[in-house]
This record gives sequence, structure tokens and C-alpha cells, in this order.
Amino acid sequence: MAVLDTIKVRQQAERHRPWPRVIVGDEGWRQAIELLADGHCTMLGLWGDAAAAHMALLNATSSHIAVLSYICEDGTYPSVGAQHPPAIRLERAIRDLYGLDAIGAPDTRTWLDLGFWDVRHPLGNRSAARKPEPYAFLPAEGEGLHQIPVGPVHAGIIEPGHFRFTANGEHLVRLEQRLGYVHKGIESLMHGATLDAAAKLASRTSGDSTVAYAYAFAQATEAALRVTAPSRALYLRALMAELERLANHFGDIGAICNDASFALMHAQTGILRERCLRAAEACFGHRLMMDVIVPGGVARDMAADGPAQLRALLVEFRKVFPRLIELYDNTASLQDRTVTTGIVKPAFARQFGAGGYIGRASGRSFDARRAPGYAPYDDLTFEVPVLDAGDVNARVWIRIREVEHSLTLIEQILARLPDGPIAVAVNGNGETCEGLGLVEAFRGDVLIWLRLDGRGRVERCHLRDPSWFQWPLLEAAVEGNIVADFPICNKSFNCSYSGHDL
Repeated sequence: MAVLDTIKVRQQAERHRPWPRVIVGDEGWRQAIELLADGHCTMLGLWGDAAAAHMALLNATSSHIAVLSYICEDGTYPSVGAQHPPAIRLERAIRDLYGLDAIGAPDTRTWLDLGFWDVRHPLGNRSAARKPEPYAFLPAEGEGLHQIPVGPVHAGIIEPGHFRFTANGEHLVRLEQRLGYVHKGIESLMHGATLDAAAKLASRTSGDSTVAYAYAFAQATEAALRVTAPSRALYLRALMAELERLANHFGDIGAICNDASFALMHAQTGILRERCLRAAEACFGHRLMMDVIVPGGVARDMAADGPAQLRALLVEFRKVFPRLIELYDNTASLQDRTVTTGIVKPAFARQFGAGGYIGRASGRSFDARRAPGYAPYDDLTFEVPVLDAGDVNARVWIRIREVEHSLTLIEQILARLPDGPIAVAVNGNGETCEGLGLVEAFRGDVLIWLRLDGRGRVERCHLRDPSWFQWPLLEAAVEGNIVADFPICNKSFNCSYSGHDL
């Protein structure tokens, strides 16, 4: 079934690719909300525009995607979050950035606007900033409860975010997050940018996912302009994406173990991560492979000795990594800290559309490489590992299995890498057009929606990190755990602050 089969549509937008965008009224918008509330669809994104709210939906069974637009004639739209909690923070962000109010919203507090901005609603009807009111954290009642504030500045060298814990002794009763401290105005900077400049901005949304964001931006641009990147470029993109996935999974596995005071595992996986980053630099000229993927293809080819270096890397990883897996699995002190800790219920993972290792560790098998899918993964063989325990241990094992599959995928890509050009010209086509890109990053699916003017400049670009639907689940996962287990729960999620805060 297509998403739009049961939704009343007023008008279909022209030149929106590769999936449709439609204009709906009150009835169609509420029908979409009901599909979300009933679990028939998954929300891929909710974002604002100058005078409209947009929502991307995925039919979980058919993998059909559609974008719905609601014209906010009086600056308002019916709240999605009133019936579908994953939309609540997104609605708060829309209000902060555009001044569009979600009628009936269960939470109208600010989200990205922490009172530091010079103006209110910077992307909408700009107005002078006002003195911020004290942020009202949610109350928790009960005997013997106390609060533990952590952040936004942390002890380690990590990005800022505030965590407000309510505990009874050592047992956590509630966690409430407050984010937005690394908001950098990427969507504002995108407005009027050339494709080259916009691609650079996209790749800097979250530095550990620079390949995935550049990939999704290129997808959206190419869809809007009806451009097909050369086959060699598509394979090189997938190669870079799997190298990025490997490096991050190695880092995460070690960091989780380090938070359980098992530094040996951290050191060993750190070596593997470093080897991966050095190989990326040798092949593509940058450790994070930044600015290599561009609309129309890739900006540079792989170095001549790249395939040989990567094949040697695969040999090394396949020799060392199984020993580390055995070490993890046979260390009782690690299992004691990870098994049954920080459980995300499968129902929550489905409701929030949690992607990546968080969703797959809790029974949700979605992987954008598989469905809806994109080249060249439709020509490659790989599995999507799924577990249903939903704890820290399951999230570690999903990463382990994905490392194994990424090694196989890199091997297949090197064997099938075609010759030929690596890019085609991408220019404006004289008309306004829109595109949607969806790419599987190491955390989960990254979505980018954009509108281009006839000159090939960006009129509007929205970037949605998988962390938007993962951060709230961390609040649920830590309930009932002890305070000392929060770091390992948090590390097993490894949500992005920068990607979320934009």
C-alpha cells in the first residue's frame, strides 16, 4: 500500500523527486496523524518552511515514501505530537526556528532556542529576542527523590548537552534532556548557497557522519535535477560509507567497554579505528573523507594503490577482530555491565522509527540500504542483523555484526568497482525543483530534503539526523537503572549532539 492511498490530497507538488510531495488540508493532515498513531506509517521527518509544515512518511511494509505539506495560513498547523510523541521535539524546533505553532501540542517549551539568539524565529517572521524565562523541567513526585544536574559542559572532551536526572538513591526515576547548545544555523546558511557551498555545509552537520550527509545531499540534488551519477562514483560512495561505518563502530565498541572499565578492549579497537582512518586518508586524501562526495559523483578518484591497501586492511581486520569479539563475549565483568542494562522496548523502537543499531537491537529491521534501497547496494549481498533484547549488549552485538558485513561489502565493492568517469556536470535546469535523499549512516538513516531554484541555488534545505528519534529513547532506556550505568547506556546510544542541534 502506498502512503497516500488513504489520505485526502488537495494537490500534488510538481517536480518533487524521487517520491511524491502533496499538499493536504486539515482532513488529510489528520488522516496522516492517525496512520502514525496506529503504527501503519513511520515518521521520517517533520520540518518547517516559511509558511508550511512538511512531514515525510514511510509505509513500513511497502517502503513507499511520501512528503505531506500543510499550508499554515494563520501560522498554525494541527499538532502531530498530540497523538504521536516522536513529533513533539520536532514541533518545538519548528516553533523556535519558524514561529509556526502546533495547535494542541502537549509541550510548547522552547527546544533549540536557549535564549542565546539575537532574534526569535530566525527563519520565519524574525522578531527581537526577549529575556528567556527559566526552563521548566518536568516534575517528578515521590518520597526520597533528588535531582542530579549534569552538563551542558562535561568532564570529557565531548559536545555539550544538559541531562537532568531524578533519582531515588542510586536508582534513576527520570532523565530529561535539554539540547540545542551546538546549534550552528546550518539550515539558515544553506539558504541561497551554491551547490558546492551547500554540499560542504551538509558534510559538516555531524563530523563523524560526513560521508553519509554528503551522500544524502548528493542523492537529493541528483533526484531534484534528474541527474545520474556515474557507476564508478556510486561504488566509490558506498566504499567510503562502509569505511566510515567501520571506523565509528570500532570506536563505539571500544568506548562502551571503556565505560565498563575494560580499557584493553578500548585500546585494541582504537588501533583498528586508527588503521581505518589512515586507510581512508591514503585512498581519498582525508581521514574523514570530507568533501569527496559531491552532487554529480565524487570530487576525486581513489588512489591508485587504494585497492591493495584496503585488501591488506581487510586481512588485518579479519585476523584481529574475531579475537576481540571472543574477548568481549568471555569477559564476565563486561557482560555483567551490558546484559539487561538500558533496555529499549521493541514497541518504542517501532513507534519512534529508531534507526541503526538502536532500532535493530530492539527488533526493528529497517536499513535504508535495503529498503527503499539505493545503488549500488541493490547489486551487493549483505544481511541486516536484528536482535530483540534491546539492551547495551545487543547494541554492541549489532555493531559487531555490522563490522563483519561491512568487511564483506568492501570486498564486494573492490571486486566489482567499474572503470569510467567519476562525475557529471550538475547545474540548474531553469526551474524550481525539489529532491529527497535517504542514506544509511552508521547511526541510522539520514534524511535530506531540499528545494533548488532555477539557477541551481538552494532555496530551502532540511537535514534530519537519526539522533532526533534516538535521544528520546535514551530517556526511556535509563529508567530503573542505577546512576552509574548512565555513561554506558549513553555510550551505547552515541547520539549526535551536532547533527541534532543543526
